[in-house]
Amino acid sequence: MAVKINENYLLLKSNYLFAEVANRLAKYESEHPEKNVIAMGIGDVTKPLPKSVIKAFKDAVDEMGEVDTFMGYGPEHGYEFLREAIIKGDFEPLGVDLDLDEIFISDGAKCDTGNFQELFDVSSKIAVTDPVYTVYVDTNVMAGRTGQMKDDGMYEGLVYLPCTAENGFEPALPNEDVDIIYLCYPNNPTGSTLTKDQLEKFVKYAKENNVLILFDAAYEKFITEDNIPHSIYEIEGAKEVAVEFRSFSKTAGFTGTRCAYCIVPKELTITDSDGNEQSLNALWDRRQTTKFNGVSYPVQKAAEAIYSPEGKKEVKENIDYYLKNAKLIRDSLTDLGLTVSGGINSPYIWVKTPNNMPSWDFFDLLLNEANIVGTPGAGFGPSGEGYFRLTAFNTYENTKEAMDRISKLSF
Repeated sequence: MAVKINENYLLLKSNYLFAEVANRLAKYESEHPEKNVIAMGIGDVTKPLPKSVIKAFKDAVDEMGEVDTFMGYGPEHGYEFLREAIIKGDFEPLGVDLDLDEIFISDGAKCDTGNFQELFDVSSKIAVTDPVYTVYVDTNVMAGRTGQMKDDGMYEGLVYLPCTAENGFEPALPNEDVDIIYLCYPNNPTGSTLTKDQLEKFVKYAKENNVLILFDAAYEKFITEDNIPHSIYEIEGAKEVAVEFRSFSKTAGFTGTRCAYCIVPKELTITDSDGNEQSLNALWDRRQTTKFNGVSYPVQKAAEAIYSPEGKKEVKENIDYYLKNAKLIRDSLTDLGLTVSGGINSPYIWVKTPNNMPSWDFFDLLLNEANIVGTPGAGFGPSGEGYFRLTAFNTYENTKEAMDRISKLSF
């Protein structure tokens, strides 16, 4: 065919990380069907949707079957009932004021963080933490902002902010001019957090340097410590420099039903080629109304139920369950002499591989010798080499069994 491809896709040096993990797992299971493999790699949940959510879901489906209550196309922003519940349930308790039209309901934070880069010129300079959730990098590669990957595993056009044990997994501010910084806290994959003082440094830097922060707060409900902000908008001035992304996937079990949202404050502006300021809120609104028809009515009614008194109680119980798993993983691996971070304000546990073993080798060791699947740190960027991510989203029984299996391995 004479059709030419977008050759930026050829700059991606490997399969999407989690697809590669899934492929290796599928191959192993096909060759060893008798093995009971415990999945602790891809961050999918195991607890079912809360009962209040299911009831709201079913009621909304029943509405769709009646002429008087049937709902067709919904507003691309999302229904007002859900956006109002979000403001009242997620932000008013933090002292954060938002308008309805600053909230955009979507089918996932992954989609939002991946799609948002469409609003920016291809010349925009991007900074990412390293290790990093791969979607931030790969979508900018696809857009043509990064150039080739160098021998050290870094793309030549990106600015990397290393997060290592040496700096306490706290990224330094960029040491060169950038336009956009991706931040994810609580962090995926390291499970680390930023205190209010640490996050204030980034907001201050962004304001002083005309930088936009894309802040992924998908795991904020797992925060247990008081000095960790749940939203970047708890920092004064953040509405002028930051977009925030949130998800119901891990907090309320919506990985299979798909619902999330992002906040684009109306104070946010970016410039066109003539130096004129343009509303980022208006641009994202145009993008969504052009390319997205919105999340289904039953799903949004189900999401609204999360904010009911019963829904809040059920969601907290699920999160406490996963945090119990995280503590078990963290304590068990620490007792084995491994260096561990995360698992306190996060469902992710970041493990230093024993004896500086390459992370994909550790993946193979756990899969073949203990029948456990995790995620190699190298898949999250060069600074992830020598680390391994485990998730707390399996059942408590499987998590305990996994730790028992690991304890029997010889490192």
